[in-house]
Amino acid sequence: ISNHKILKACALCFLHPDVAVISPQDPVLRIGSGLTASCRLSPELGLHASSLYWTLNGVRLPGSAYGVVSSDILSVELRSLNGSQQKSGDNLMCHGADGRILAGSCLHVGMPPEKPVNLTCWSHNAKDLSCRWSVGGQGETHIPTKYTLKYKLRWHGRENECENYSSEKKGHACRISSKIALFTPYEIWVEATNQLGSAASDISSLDVLDVVTTDPPANVRLSRVGSLDDQLMVRWASPPELKDFLFRAKYQIRYRTEDGADWKAVDNIGNLTSCRLAGLRPGTVYFVQVRCNPVGIFGSRKPGIWSDWSHPAAASTPSGERGSCDPKAGEQNSTLRRELKQFFGWVRKHASGCSSMSIKLYDQWRVWLQKTHKTRNQVGKQHTLFFFCLLSEMPFANTPLLYQYTPS
Repeated sequence: ISNHKILKACALCFLHPDVAVISPQDPVLRIGSGLTASCRLSPELGLHASSLYWTLNGVRLPGSAYGVVSSDILSVELRSLNGSQQKSGDNLMCHGADGRILAGSCLHVGMPPEKPVNLTCWSHNAKDLSCRWSVGGQGETHIPTKYTLKYKLRWHGRENECENYSSEKKGHACRISSKIALFTPYEIWVEATNQLGSAASDISSLDVLDVVTTDPPANVRLSRVGSLDDQLMVRWASPPELKDFLFRAKYQIRYRTEDGADWKAVDNIGNLTSCRLAGLRPGTVYFVQVRCNPVGIFGSRKPGIWSDWSHPAAASTPSGERGSCDPKAGEQNSTLRRELKQFFGWVRKHASGCSSMSIKLYDQWRVWLQKTHKTRNQVGKQHTLFFFCLLSEMPFANTPLLYQYTPS
């Protein structure tokens, strides 16, 4: 048997117990501790202990660590052991003078587990309960360690163990997929155990309805807004899995250009399933994603958990008018829109009958302007704009009133 194969599987360390035996056999030790091991030869071999040598993980140990106890026993002293390099244990071998492996032992050198931390749980569409956690302390125990997610109903019910485990980059995880109780708090914790000790996480108390997340919004669509070259309309469908639950969804959008790496977020969407993006670059492809947070399921007061982002939808804004070479036109237009919003706010406050005025009126005016072949430079450089309000609350209802606004 080659040394290479022996290092791969510690179970091969003791194939010939009738030839020689190492003691102790397969000890479990703490990092930093020491060990004195002995190799006892069978009389049938006709070998003397002084002819033997030791290896640890294939590396020959120095003769200064050996001790000839008797003609058939050779000892070795190991000091300040490091953590095991392999999950199956480190391979301590006793060899004959010709290199033959006579006996072996697996050394399991590690540490007891520390308290698991960062226990986080969520429920997918209120149909299951999944939890993730991180190992405590330095993380690596160097010996096989078992992590068990346990749970029970707070006021009654017996202790249960999760069965569907997985390891992730973010830590360990387990999914509870059967008999999930709603409207009743759970107590959940993690226990870590190995041959050197055990530890338990803090107990987390939660209601499934407080930790619900859902699938990303479906059927995300991105389209142009008429011939407006700086806007796109995003539409999506609410999560169908929660149609039987009483809740108020909250949505978030992020978007970026085709050649850009940084996403811009739109947070103040609320419960709407559509949103108009403005201030975009003309003639540019944009990618858009949407995610959902099911807030307040059956009256829950928790903030909710965001879903994953939807698959990206893509669309391009219309190209700007040809012949426009002013690089500041977009900047001028953006400034003008901000001033217009301020103006609309003033009109709604001070002008009776104009409470419905909004930036949509400005959008309609821009469409009309483009249809009449006005250029973007004219829009940016125009100093006086006129708007009409329908005075439905005044005696002369349906009579247009003209307001003049001069941007600063």
